This record gives sequence, C-alpha cells and structure tokens, in this order.
Amino acid sequence: MRKGYRQLLEEAAAAVTTLEPAEAARLVADEGALLVDLRDPREVERDGRIPGAKHCPRGMLEFWIDPESPYHKPYFSSGKPIVFYCASGWRSALAARTAGEMGLESLHLGGGLKAWREAGLPFEPGGPRP
Repeated sequence: MRKGYRQLLEEAAAAVTTLEPAEAARLVADEGALLVDLRDPREVERDGRIPGAKHCPRGMLEFWIDPESPYHKPYFSSGKPIVFYCASGWRSALAARTAGEMGLESLHLGGGLKAWREAGLPFEPGGPRP
C-alpha cells in the first residue's frame, strides 16, 4: 500500500484550516459561512445535526461541487466559505482538502459533530427524515 489513511489524514490536516467549534460557529454567524455535513444519511437520522447545515454524503462531494456535473448543488457555487464536518473530523479533513483543490474556500470542524456537541453549541436531535 502506497499510502494508508493515517498518511492521507496527516496530509489533509497540513493542507487545510481546522476550526474549533466556537470558531466555526462565529464564522457561520459573522461571515455567512456554510456548514456542510458529510455523514451518511443514516448517521444524520440517528445522531442529529447542526441546525442550518447542508447535507452532502461524502461519496457525492466532487460531483455536487463541480458546476459541470449533472449533480451540482448551487450552494457550492455561492462563493461563501464552507466548513465541512462529520462525526469526528476525519472525513471533513479529507473533504476540505478535496474542495480546496477544486477551488473552494474550505475549512473543517476539528473533532466533528462530537466536538460541536461537547462545546454546547446548537444541535438538532436525530429522527426520521421529514
């Protein structure tokens, strides 16, 4: 194996800005940054989410970012900074790196949803999707 997940995570962490939960909340409130939840829909349903966050399953990220893709989501073309998050911060580090390589201003929430909740920031419990 050329690179394992640990090396990929180390490289991503070195290439992106990692935010603490309070910093991410301020960026969203003060600059209108977008929060993007990368978790699987079942995780969102089971574990809840940050209010106002967009949802993009990690496997669709590149397709939803690219305006030339038939799957493109317009919020990725808003010009706003994007703060990615997942459960613990691994997927979001990789996603922020990829999104940065695709030209977006991207950051990630260190510690993920777990850190956000531990910081006592707003949170919506899980449940069936509407």
